[in-house]
Amino acid sequence: MEKAINRQRVLLDHLRPSSSSSHNYESSLSASACLAGDSAAYHRTSVYGDDVVIVAAYRTPLCKSKRGGFKDTHADDLLAPVLKAVIEKTNLNPSEVGDIVVGTVLAPGSQRASECRMAAFYAGFPETVPIRTVNRQCSSGLQAVADVAAAIKAGFYDIGIGAGLESMTSNPMAWDGDVNPKVKAFEQAQNCLLPMGVTSENVAHRFGVTRQEQDQAAVESHRKAAAATASGKFKNEIIPVATKVYFIHCFLSKRNSSQVTDGAGAVLLMKKKCGNATFAAVGVDPAIMGIGPAVAIPAAVKAAGLELADIDLFEINEAFASQFVYCRKKLELDPEKINVNGGAMAIGHPLGATGARCVATLLHEMKRRGRDCRFGVVSMCIGTGMGAAAVFERGDAADDLCNARRV
Repeated sequence: MEKAINRQRVLLDHLRPSSSSSHNYESSLSASACLAGDSAAYHRTSVYGDDVVIVAAYRTPLCKSKRGGFKDTHADDLLAPVLKAVIEKTNLNPSEVGDIVVGTVLAPGSQRASECRMAAFYAGFPETVPIRTVNRQCSSGLQAVADVAAAIKAGFYDIGIGAGLESMTSNPMAWDGDVNPKVKAFEQAQNCLLPMGVTSENVAHRFGVTRQEQDQAAVESHRKAAAATASGKFKNEIIPVATKVYFIHCFLSKRNSSQVTDGAGAVLLMKKKCGNATFAAVGVDPAIMGIGPAVAIPAAVKAAGLELADIDLFEINEAFASQFVYCRKKLELDPEKINVNGGAMAIGHPLGATGARCVATLLHEMKRRGRDCRFGVVSMCIGTGMGAAAVFERGDAADDLCNARRV
């Protein structure tokens, strides 16, 4: 009971208006015992406005860059189908969307912004709907969702789309131009330039993650993904993309790190009086950037007024087996709750789209499991030394709480 009351206090603190307001909200609420028990959500009142909920989340298939099915597909032709699916599958009036935010990493900013605008037109959005891009490296897709949720909470608009897009075929990972010589005087700045594979080796060496543990994690990821694909678990989250492929190289898929990948995803958010999501981004040592989820997940869970044991499912991006294994062990997470349908080592990691992909995969799995699966977490490490995580709550599992009442 005490845990439920504490969570209510934390969440109400997030929603409480600024101190400049003339109304004394502090005195209008009080906490008391709730008959619904520890599982009850806090009560949302009209004083605090509507919460933000995810109505739909979809993604494209994910294909190996330069060799796979999207190697001859333009980036805007990847994004357009998922944006169009959001309209068609939800009967959304596209003119009511306040903004579209697209997470993307590798393409030049002005080029990708134009491609995203073009994709919105292909999908059927009118010229009155704005669009922008956001880049927080590997968490860009999740950051896009968080930005839209924050804008809706701020009252900028009522409906928005957070999306993700990456064509690693068109835009390979490379440094453009010279590096400032000043970087040599700052070790952490130098570490921002480390190849991601080196940071993975740093994590394995510093925290004692063995090659056997990494290979086993990779095997499990592939096994889960193969089983999920065979059983049709991805069917409802994947939107087909019509394209032409001129030649596909044959390749074997054996790895304990994520592959470079082409793909896109989109998440529709709007106001509603149930459901909740909490987001956190943190900074860590760039030389071991892969540990980001181990720091970000506790921060997001705490901000939601929860504990790790309350989370029913985790979708943690498998950038590298070493960092995935470390984060799982560090947080002492139940392996049966993590990446139950496989992760990036098997599915792929289209940098800017990964966050949206993970949200879609998590929410569709939560829906399959029903009301008993109430809380889920999406998290990933971020190049240059960061981590991001978001906590999602099923709206239809959030019962009204009696312990936030007027006095």
